[in-house]
Amino acid sequence: MGNKYDTTLKNMFSDLADDILSYFLGIQHVKMEELSIEFPRVETRESDMVFKCTTSGGNVIAVHIEFQSDNDNKMLYRMLRYATEIMEKYNLMPYQVVIYIGKSSLNMVNKIDFDFGKENFLSYGYKIIDVGEIKFSEIIQTNYYELFALLPLMDKKKRQEEKEQYLKKCVETIKNIPLDMERKREIAARARILAELVYKKDVVDRMFAEVMKMLRLEDSETYRKLIKEGERNKSIEIAKKLLKEGMDIDKIAQITELPKEEIKKLLN
Repeated sequence: MGNKYDTTLKNMFSDLADDILSYFLGIQHVKMEELSIEFPRVETRESDMVFKCTTSGGNVIAVHIEFQSDNDNKMLYRMLRYATEIMEKYNLMPYQVVIYIGKSSLNMVNKIDFDFGKENFLSYGYKIIDVGEIKFSEIIQTNYYELFALLPLMDKKKRQEEKEQYLKKCVETIKNIPLDMERKREIAARARILAELVYKKDVVDRMFAEVMKMLRLEDSETYRKLIKEGERNKSIEIAKKLLKEGMDIDKIAQITELPKEEIKKLLN
């Protein structure tokens, strides 16, 4: 996904899965189980979600959701590899979607067509949803409250026009969700983290200051995990830089507080 919380974003988004399937994809489904995503020939990405589902029509499919925070010109090929791995490992047809939550305008392609004749061709594609194109007013009129965590990333035009006031409106909306304190806290925690993808940290800190106190966001398991992971990823980046400079592994371990074995893996 390409941001400092990569390795725990799967956990962060797992609670959104049902709302994404129903609202974003329009799939009437019964979610049977979450499938393993340890694909041996594909780069491991913790933000991947793959579910075995039964549709309203009785078909059993694999729904693969990928969150992406930046434009990746190799996304098409990676998704194709995922598709073949899903078919080979589970013998299920994959319904794939990339949910783009980046700040820059979406410019990724999502289909490929090669035709060398009647018996030699390839046609492949998947769905891309640009969260920035979803209207604030549309979401808040629904009861898909878990998706309110994505509000800071939505309505790019309004966000650019209203700037900080848009984020303030998102915070107020989340604060007033008719849910119990624990669920509201988790939604606010996700929104707080995601807001940093499109707003400067000092702006996010200021806009969320009141709701952090009111909802005790520091008690959120999601928030604690993501902050801890952000700190760990920062240490990994420092370790990579020091390795390039030729520093001894023992010394890097002292500076970053990372296990020596983990630092050694960065050399591969």
